[in-house]
Amino acid sequence: MRITVVGTGYVGLVVGACLAETGNDVHCADLDVAKIEGLKKNVLPIYEPGLDALVERNQSQGRLKFTIDVPAAIAGAEVVFIAVGTPPDEDGSADLRHVLAVAELVGKHMTREVVVVTKSTVPVGTADKVETAVAKHARLPFHLCSNPEFLKEGAAVDDFLKPDRVVLGVATDHARSVMAELYAPFVRTGKPIIFMDIPSAEMTKYAANAMLATRISFMNEVANLCERVGADVDMVRKGIGSDDRIGPSFLFPGPGYGGSCFPKDVKALLRTSEDRDAEMSVLRAVEEANDRQKHVLFAKLKKVMGDSIGGARIAVWGLAFKPQTDDMRESPALTLIDELLGAGATVVAHDPVAMHEAQRRLGDKVAYAATNYDALDGAAALVVVTDWNEYRHPDFSRIKSALSRPIVIDGRNLYDPNKMKNLGFTYRSIGRGDQS
Repeated sequence: MRITVVGTGYVGLVVGACLAETGNDVHCADLDVAKIEGLKKNVLPIYEPGLDALVERNQSQGRLKFTIDVPAAIAGAEVVFIAVGTPPDEDGSADLRHVLAVAELVGKHMTREVVVVTKSTVPVGTADKVETAVAKHARLPFHLCSNPEFLKEGAAVDDFLKPDRVVLGVATDHARSVMAELYAPFVRTGKPIIFMDIPSAEMTKYAANAMLATRISFMNEVANLCERVGADVDMVRKGIGSDDRIGPSFLFPGPGYGGSCFPKDVKALLRTSEDRDAEMSVLRAVEEANDRQKHVLFAKLKKVMGDSIGGARIAVWGLAFKPQTDDMRESPALTLIDELLGAGATVVAHDPVAMHEAQRRLGDKVAYAATNYDALDGAAALVVVTDWNEYRHPDFSRIKSALSRPIVIDGRNLYDPNKMKNLGFTYRSIGRGDQS
């Protein structure tokens, strides 16, 4: 099938590479000349495990092509995926300018009956605007589809190739049959393709992310209460997660959620609720709880160090908002670093893959260590922000000898409190019995 994907960001690049992997002729188009030239040389603008191999293999075999000529890419396509960014406006609503600009280009340059698929995360009602934009110029039949993505950063390739489900909002039989054929190779094990109306598909994406954000914020608040009453949140998590009605996913406490999806999608859903006069007080509380949680790590360190934090050197392990990605958007590490610098501390940071992104964002405001252990030299404390595998079982004797004071603030509950105490560390984690 001849497929065009407009937008080569995180979503568009994964979609294009994975669809090419199943034999489709895929053209990925983007106006960013430097990005496209890099992709032609198999230089990816993002870090995502397994994606580089897919891009290289499918490019070499001629199934995947990159271009800045968006009109030419649209011409001849049977399916056009719109996968451009929808950044939040100042009021929290999704900015649809890029989505609608691509829709107009589809109408102008389509040369055959086409299915126009919105892959970008967009609020309910966007399909009507896309239809209007395409119809403004179209002279041939076109069909709309809402196909929200559920790709976890760090596992996006597997999520696309082996999805839990595929959600497709369609309004015509033609769109249904084309999209069913396109996704058939990915659901051969029996995972469902769920067809629904377009507004429901648009809402499904936001509802899913809002639910996951709610679980995270809820567990963070439970963890904070556990500290006050002497309970262990790890035991509580296991106790409630074994209930089939709840399950174990997204119950790990931490320093707050970040990334490109949860913060943006929660804000956009809240804005939609305001526009429709449908108050979502639970979701508003979720956002407020997450904003508070991002200050927890600094508060714990400040409580231990007091005014001596001013002028101290602090080591930070982890800059990305989660492991297996270089994405620092809304990362709790950014909040922590801002607070440390504001208190007069100096920061030396390490992350396995996000160092280049950190340098782009932070410049010379912090120092960057080549290894996680290099970050410790002369530091008064270590704060663990991201749960990378290489941070899970470190050499504690090496940590203790490198730090000027044996202080560890563990934002991901990676280490055993009793062990840390016996080793002579002043140790604090999230929601466990180590807060005295």
